[in-house]
Amino acid sequence: MNGLRGALFGLFLVLAGSTMVAQNSAPPSQNPQVKASDPQQVAPVPQPSPDAQPSTTTGATNKGSGHGAPPIPADAPRMSKQTRLEIIRDFETQIFYSRTAFPMGTKGLQLHGGVVSPSGPELQQALAIFGPAVRPGDPAHISFVQVRDNHIHFDINGGPIHRKKWYQHIEVSGANGPSTTMGPTQSPQNPHGTYLDIYFDKYVPEMTAAQLRDILYPVLDFNARNKEEAYLDTVPPKVKEAIQRHYVLVGMNTEMVIHARGKPPKKVREKDGETDYEEWIYGEPPADVDFVRIVSDQVVRVETMKIGGQKILRTEKEIILESPDKEAEAKRKEEEIRPPTAPSLRRPGEDAEDAPRPANGASPVPVMTPGNTNPQPTPGAPPPSPGPGVGPGSIVAQR
Repeated sequence: MNGLRGALFGLFLVLAGSTMVAQNSAPPSQNPQVKASDPQQVAPVPQPSPDAQPSTTTGATNKGSGHGAPPIPADAPRMSKQTRLEIIRDFETQIFYSRTAFPMGTKGLQLHGGVVSPSGPELQQALAIFGPAVRPGDPAHISFVQVRDNHIHFDINGGPIHRKKWYQHIEVSGANGPSTTMGPTQSPQNPHGTYLDIYFDKYVPEMTAAQLRDILYPVLDFNARNKEEAYLDTVPPKVKEAIQRHYVLVGMNTEMVIHARGKPPKKVREKDGETDYEEWIYGEPPADVDFVRIVSDQVVRVETMKIGGQKILRTEKEIILESPDKEAEAKRKEEEIRPPTAPSLRRPGEDAEDAPRPANGASPVPVMTPGNTNPQPTPGAPPPSPGPGVGPGSIVAQR
């Protein structure tokens, strides 16, 4: 009995094994038990085309525009203490490339609503008087950050004034002597430093470091890879194309010429009538030679001598840059030179052009008569000569 059961069980195993082998050897189209999850039946995943652009995340920064973070909401709350600490920790000692010129000394820049002040002629005047601390495209660093009530203060390259060291705040006093400090009482000025203030409407709102970088983009560039790239973003497109081609245009300033051709190997200072100019010479024979004439920091003439002897002369302006108002600048310098307490007979707010003048251009001379203590001038009458007995002596004798 047991032998019969064992034989039947062995026969069942043989039949089951042959059935499974037949099913696995059948093609997929004829196999009814293949599931959809079988790798042979899954459709291939489409591969991206080579021309497809990768998707950017929300927090990514678009190079060249400086914008990538979401804008700050209009109803954003006041910046919290934790965010202030994060902003200070993130921006202090940061390296950036300047997108504008910063005047040297205590005359820094202010940024409010994307508008930089001073700008235009006022900025040019500050640069002419104090000198530039940072030029467009120059690398610099943020040395100090302070978040105040309605603005954020950034010290650049040490700030306009050297800050005291920790030991300079210590005062030592004895039992019978006055207190003394461990350093100088006044902080010396920093000739290479400047500052930037970012103003907001009511208060400094809650923001992220990426949003603050977007606000700073008109003046500071944190994404540029080198000085040349940062400077090219600050010039007009025509100037940018010429610099990339190493070509000098009439109307460029000296800084643009240096970025386009580099520092000149030779300089010649000459005088054309009453005009002083510099001739910057690029190249040597037998190659092409360029003579760039500069008057008052501006290219006025470019002369190119070709190898074959051909001369190409360009004197017409090819670009027009913003120039400061010379009359306003001269008037402002005159006001700065003149002391505010200079004596004057004019009323407050009265200009010299508005002062009353006589019709014939000469001021009348007051007429002195005996007994007249308040002489009045007679218009058009010649100045009378004092008669005998008229004068201080006679007045004293009468008394």
